[in-house]
Amino acid sequence: MLVLPPLSLYIHIPWCVQKCPYCDFNSHGQQSALPQQDYVDALLNDLKQDLQYVQGRQLDTIFIGGGTPSLFDAQHIKRILKGVNQLIPFKQNIEITMEANPGTLEHDDFTAYQQAGITRLSIGVQSFAKEKLNLLGRIHGEEEARNAASKAAQAGYKSFNIDLMHGLPNQSFDEAMSDIDTAAKLNPPHLSWYQLTIEPNTLFHSKPPQLPDDEALWTIYEQGQKKLAALGYEQYEISAYAKPGFQCQHNINYWQFGDYLGIGCGAHGKITDLTNNTLLRTVKIKHPKGYLAAEDYTFNTHIIEEEDRALEYLMNRLRLMHPIPKDEFEQRTGLCRNSIQTGIEKAATKGLLIDEPTQWTLTPKGHMFVNELLAQFC
Repeated sequence: MLVLPPLSLYIHIPWCVQKCPYCDFNSHGQQSALPQQDYVDALLNDLKQDLQYVQGRQLDTIFIGGGTPSLFDAQHIKRILKGVNQLIPFKQNIEITMEANPGTLEHDDFTAYQQAGITRLSIGVQSFAKEKLNLLGRIHGEEEARNAASKAAQAGYKSFNIDLMHGLPNQSFDEAMSDIDTAAKLNPPHLSWYQLTIEPNTLFHSKPPQLPDDEALWTIYEQGQKKLAALGYEQYEISAYAKPGFQCQHNINYWQFGDYLGIGCGAHGKITDLTNNTLLRTVKIKHPKGYLAAEDYTFNTHIIEEEDRALEYLMNRLRLMHPIPKDEFEQRTGLCRNSIQTGIEKAATKGLLIDEPTQWTLTPKGHMFVNELLAQFC
C-alpha cells in the first residue's frame, strides 16, 4: 500500500552568466537585467497550482537550483521563501539549500542570503586549477572559490557543500588529488565529487575534449575515495560525501523515492497521490519567455505505470550506500516485496546483494556494478 513520503520542494532559477560547455541543465545565459520580480510572482503562482499535491504535509526540504540562483538578490530569495511558507508550512529545522557560483556572488551577501532563510549553500567550484576552470568555462578563479567557502563558513550557515569534478580534460592523477586536498583545507561539511560526463546537446558533445582514459579514471576514483575517507568524509551516495550529520537531506529524499514539487522553468516533480493510488511525474514549461507568459505552468503530467514502479524506485534508491528496507520499498511503490523476488534472487546469485529478513544489502560488487544489478529487474 502506498504511504505518503516526506515532501520536498525544488525551485529552478534558469539564468546564469554564461552557459558552461559541459552543462545540459535547463539554463540560459543572462542577456540583460533579470526579471526577478516577475519570476518570483510566477514561481508563487506555479506553487499555488500544485497545492493539491501537498495532501496535508509540511515541507521537509527546499532546494533552489539553476542556472545560478545567486544571481537573484537576497531580497527576492527572501520573498520566494516567505511566499512558499505562507502556502505550505515548513517542518521545524527545515533544510533550505541554494546553489551559488563563486564568480557571481558578492561575498558580503552571504549573510544576507542566510538572513533571507537559506540554511545551506552548495558552491559550484568544480576545480581549483586555473587551466581546468578555463576549459570548463567557469567564470571564477581559485582565490574566488577559496573566499566563497571561507565566507560561507563565517556567515552562520548550518552546512555548505563544495562541488568538485574529476576526470577533467587532460587531468592528471596528481591534479585530481590536489583538488580534493585544496577543498578539504576549506573544511566543508559536505563534498560532491563526481566524474565529468559528456552529455548530448552540450558544446563538449559537439567538440569533445581529451579526457583521461578508463584506467586513469579508475585510479583517480579509487584513490580519491580512500583520500576522502581518510579526511573524515563518509560516502553516503554515489557522488556525495559528508562529515557525520551533514548529509544533504533534500537529495536523500530524491534517492529514497520521496515526493517533491518542482516549480520554475523546466522543473520536475514526483508525487504520491493517495486519492487515486498513483505516482505522478510533473514537468513545467521549460523556456523562461513561455513560462513567464503562462497561466498554467505545467507542461506535462504522467502516471508512473505500476509495472514501472519497482525499476524507477531502484534506479533512485541504488544511488544510496545504505541498505534498502523492504518496508520502504512497499510504502514508496505500493507493491509487495515479493513482486521483485525473481530479480532479487538473480542479483543474489551473482553476488550483487544479500537478501536479509527486513532489508536488501548491496555487496561491494553490487555498489560497483549498479547497472548490472538493475538489469536483473528489467
